[in-house]
Amino acid sequence: MIRSEILKEIAPIIRDHLVVCNIGLPSQELHMIDDQPTNFYMLGTMGLSSSIGFGLALSQPKPVISIDGDGSVLTNLGTLPTIANNATGNYTLLIIDNGSYGSTGDQPTYAGQKTNLTDVARACGCDNVVEVQDKDLGPVLQDAIDSDEMTIIVCKCDSGNIKLPVITMDPVVIKDRFMKAVAS
Repeated sequence: MIRSEILKEIAPIIRDHLVVCNIGLPSQELHMIDDQPTNFYMLGTMGLSSSIGFGLALSQPKPVISIDGDGSVLTNLGTLPTIANNATGNYTLLIIDNGSYGSTGDQPTYAGQKTNLTDVARACGCDNVVEVQDKDLGPVLQDAIDSDEMTIIVCKCDSGNIKLPVITMDPVVIKDRFMKAVAS
């Protein structure tokens, strides 16, 4: 499976939760597959989906899911020890690990080579880290959301992108409707 197929499969699971989605193609894919006011689409901040989602989870009780990529997590490794040392049970970080920088042309990441993000997260002190193959993600993600334990899921999948347009919704509209969803 490629990332867009994973997002299509998990859309019904995440639909009723607050979701902060990674920059570029992942946000465009989620927007196309299942646009929801509870989705916050990152349009220009590589590596910050996990940090923004985690900060949101610390500030309120609703379940928060950050969808990030291996390339983005590698650009912001400081987020993992921060998450580990301030764990909150309503936070799930889903790292879609396709071994490439998907939004910039599928250049290989170190996660596609020697670096194992599951091991990195554990080394940073994250207690509940699960590695799954793409086809097994759905039930694991649902269990993580239903638990009262901060969870990091590293989902291994194939690299690849689909052709789709950019999100034309104004960033202020994305922010405003997401803030209303957080407050409701």
